[in-house]
Amino acid sequence: MTENTNPLQKYYRQPAIYIKLPSAGRYYDADTYTPTETGEIPILPMTAKDELSFKTPDALINGQATVDVIKSCVPNLLDPWKMVNYDTDTILLAIRIATYGETMDISYRVPVTNTMQDHSVNLPAVLEQLSKIKLEDYATTTKGFKVKIAPLTYKNLTKIQIANFEQQKLQGTVMDSTLTEEQKQTAFSKSWNTLNMVNFSLLVDSISEVTTPEGQSVTDRQQIIEFCEKADTKTIKEIEEKLSALRVQAQTPPLKIKATEEQIKLGVPTSFEVPITFDNSNFFG
Repeated sequence: MTENTNPLQKYYRQPAIYIKLPSAGRYYDADTYTPTETGEIPILPMTAKDELSFKTPDALINGQATVDVIKSCVPNLLDPWKMVNYDTDTILLAIRIATYGETMDISYRVPVTNTMQDHSVNLPAVLEQLSKIKLEDYATTTKGFKVKIAPLTYKNLTKIQIANFEQQKLQGTVMDSTLTEEQKQTAFSKSWNTLNMVNFSLLVDSISEVTTPEGQSVTDRQQIIEFCEKADTKTIKEIEEKLSALRVQAQTPPLKIKATEEQIKLGVPTSFEVPITFDNSNFFG
């Protein structure tokens, strides 16, 4: 029996670029990531179905759209829900390049004048910057605690985003003029408690190990939770600040803009930074 080969198969998409992840895959197990000998993994362009997924509001909010597209375009990442935050920007940038090309136009507001301008970003140059980042895993406090960071997964981040989205809706409820003061107070308390729980969960999920000033290592999750609950606020705030700094190590660096002579005359700084963000207005070309 002759196999019925699709004559269109040779026109299927092929890898468009190859990238190295900032994490180098060191935070993944065999069920999450398939490494290569070179350390470079292939990136496929999006299909029409992938593009439609990214334009579905509910799927964007709950993270499923991003997971589906990454699973489609990054075959070596077997479980995108476990993708660490260090790799997120690099992977999205690579998919954008593979699908639409090497430039992306962004609009930004000029300081002082508040006028809008456009700029074309060289995405391979941004990827090159990200590839050179050396990740730090440890932070040391003034009291001598050494904390090892646990990179947040995409699932962790999605939970936080959903919680923040719910908080915004709840805060809108608090502003509802039809509610009594007691109902508003109840809604506000619920919003505040939920926000505290989200922030505490973010802190605990970001710590994989704590070494005491005496050199004793603690990796037991329950013991770390108890430490975060019962240590003094100055110690915990310092840990939070240092972990926050480590957490953004591999985020897309801002664009450095030089002001024109005319802008400088109007009071615009000689140079300023513009964040590079992904949204529906620029990601889809």
